[in-house]
Amino acid sequence: MNREVVQLWLNSRYYSAGLLKKRPNAFTLCAKSRTRAGKSVIISAMRLQLDCGKGHIIKTDLPAFIMGIINATPDSFYEPSRSISVEKGLERALALEAEGADIIDIGGESTRPGSSYISEEDEIERVIPLIEAIRKRSAVPISVDTRKAAVMKAAFKAGATLCNDISALTDDPALGRLIAEEAGAVVLMHKRGTPPTMQQNVPQYGNVVTEVRDYLEERVAYALNCGIAQERIIIDYGIGFGKTVEDNYRLVAASTYFTGLGYPLLAGLSRKSFIGAVTGGSPEQRLAGTLAATMYAVQQGASIVRVHDVAETKELLLVLKELQRYGTT
Repeated sequence: MNREVVQLWLNSRYYSAGLLKKRPNAFTLCAKSRTRAGKSVIISAMRLQLDCGKGHIIKTDLPAFIMGIINATPDSFYEPSRSISVEKGLERALALEAEGADIIDIGGESTRPGSSYISEEDEIERVIPLIEAIRKRSAVPISVDTRKAAVMKAAFKAGATLCNDISALTDDPALGRLIAEEAGAVVLMHKRGTPPTMQQNVPQYGNVVTEVRDYLEERVAYALNCGIAQERIIIDYGIGFGKTVEDNYRLVAASTYFTGLGYPLLAGLSRKSFIGAVTGGSPEQRLAGTLAATMYAVQQGASIVRVHDVAETKELLLVLKELQRYGTT
């Protein structure tokens, strides 16, 4: 019988059968067959699986997971994502989930360039009531964008399972052990400098791709040493955090290179200034550019995308899935 094999990549050559065997908790390969035009067609598809911590494992048939953004702050760079009140935050969370968000990411401290540091108490006051409200209405995994152990401890108690740490466990020595003890998951992000000044004196890299990758590899080793389970570690190259416009584009273009570390790659590109530097648009005018960058990042290896616009991103991923399905026929 003649068989036509359609090889469906998730994102990149690094997601080979060999890597899948090494990391069965992160990615699962499945296959199905169907008949088309009188031929038996075997469609090999990558089904993503992600451990979000505390026993919360999610799956998707799309090329990437969608992390929807809620900023419980008054000063985040994209105004529509701001949710100051618990009521507004809950409304946005439920809407994002309905639109297709696999994870809700809540931040109580803005980390945009030029932002100011806030106290643990203020951050807890902004974040915890919202987590509690969401947890009463939904089982969607909740990530908290924080670098403080005290905030994350309260967040775990309230129902969050994942810590999205822009400092990659460097700002608070207690955070790594806490995540391990709670069986939580962590996003380790690369940055240089601190949010208030990181884009004022942007560091010079010899090779931004290899330097960021080496840094993330070192931080993964640290996280493992803290006791965080391998399958609950995610990496993020930190677009816009101490990098030039060119650096950001080089990193996104090299997403495949980062998947070689063997950990899920999160791409946080949504409406950021590196897009506006090319299109000339304000944050409110950067949706098309964001979708273009997101599609490229996913094709090159990103398996989680952190976005403001969940519905549009899901449409993009649905179409990309079909293009991948038929791309080799």
